[in-house]
Amino acid sequence: MSWHVHAETLARYARGTVDATQQFSIEAHLVSCGACRASIVSFVDVGALERTWDAIEGETAAPTAGAIERLLVRIRIKEHIARLLAATPSLRRSWLLAITAVLTLAVLVANGAPNGYVFFLTVAPLLPLAGVAAAYGPGIDPTYEIGLVAPMRSFGLLLIRAVAVLVSTMVLSTIAALFLPGFDWRVIAWLLPSLGLVTGSLALSTIVHPLRAAIAVAAMWLVGISAAAALVSSPTPARMVFGGVMQLVLLIVTIGAGVFLVARREEFERGEHR
Repeated sequence: MSWHVHAETLARYARGTVDATQQFSIEAHLVSCGACRASIVSFVDVGALERTWDAIEGETAAPTAGAIERLLVRIRIKEHIARLLAATPSLRRSWLLAITAVLTLAVLVANGAPNGYVFFLTVAPLLPLAGVAAAYGPGIDPTYEIGLVAPMRSFGLLLIRAVAVLVSTMVLSTIAALFLPGFDWRVIAWLLPSLGLVTGSLALSTIVHPLRAAIAVAAMWLVGISAAAALVSSPTPARMVFGGVMQLVLLIVTIGAGVFLVARREEFERGEHR
């Protein structure tokens, strides 16, 4: 090396007061000159450098927690579980606002249309089902690939997210039900269908992709309700369609799907749902 950067220039470079041309020239020189690299150390503010690196490491290693994650941590959810839940697409604000809008429409129909209760009781159970379908799976969950290599079983993550989505959606549905006309058994008639559809979808997810499972279950629900409503010639179709027989059938379906889901959990881990 036939030349070295003057000490004063190195000092100005360390302070960031050289122009762009000098900066590029000095940096190119420092790559190949050990003497100048050793000389510049005395001009560097080590404290500022350490603070900069600490800030960079903090931002990359621990992203800022969002509102949902902070709320989950406050109610004693473990931090790593809170982070996995906060990444759930169907727990984001836009999704919850969309569910709120659909429930608002269903309440308006229930209050304003003849037999509007049928519409509400048909739509309300589909919302948690849609949320669970959008909670996990390739092409839907932005953290899906990370979850595959995380020290947590995929089945466990799916159940955690499903419960979180189910609870949040049911809370919104319960609030909406308070604005329904009258206050009788119909106000809670959507609860068991919600559990039945979600459990059935999770059970079917051990065989096919979770989104396909949800679509299939939703289609069966809509076809079944439409067929039952068409067969009923009653001034109170909500009671006939969603009454005791429907509730009993859904209870049996929920229990059976739950047993099937537990029995098939290892198949889900092996990826037979993909």
